[in-house]
Amino acid sequence: MREAAAKLLRSVCGGLVLASGALHAQTEPIAVIGLGQALEAAQIERHAITIFPDGRNLPSGQGSAGQGARLYQAQCAACHGPRGIEGPAARLAGSDGFIGWSDPLRPLRVRKYPLQVLSVGALWPYATTLFDYVRRAMPHHAPKSLTDDEVYAITAHLLHLNGLVGADAVMDRTSLPKVVMPGLARTVSAWPPGP
Repeated sequence: MREAAAKLLRSVCGGLVLASGALHAQTEPIAVIGLGQALEAAQIERHAITIFPDGRNLPSGQGSAGQGARLYQAQCAACHGPRGIEGPAARLAGSDGFIGWSDPLRPLRVRKYPLQVLSVGALWPYATTLFDYVRRAMPHHAPKSLTDDEVYAITAHLLHLNGLVGADAVMDRTSLPKVVMPGLARTVSAWPPGP
């Protein structure tokens, strides 16, 4: 009997020691691995430039289709062609497909540059995505080099090339999300509908 009581006492004491060690471990700060460094909010904000389909995160500023036409010739035409359909890079205006009734030379360009079969203007579902892409990745030789006003202007010009806005259109954070792109009708959202 004495032996059983001693065994029980040892078990209880051992359990208390383990429990106190666990409590002690929970109150100590978590060890830092030492990789990288913590970023301040301003540093994170500089890289948090995603533009959402509803226009969230669009910057202030504005640009007209006329300003965009001049910028396009200087910054974009070398890769996309003077009218946005010649290539060799992706076609920016017109309908999708191998044949275009308003563009009889399209099959020849598609054969030489297969990217020409798709059109950004016909494929992309949101005008804000166009802004986001131009802002991040264009011009190809100097991404992120355009100001927000220049990106608004080039976006307005591209929308005008696709017949979605007039030649006098001015795009800004209010007007850009209102543009309805032809690709929206062919898009299926992976996100559940909002409340």
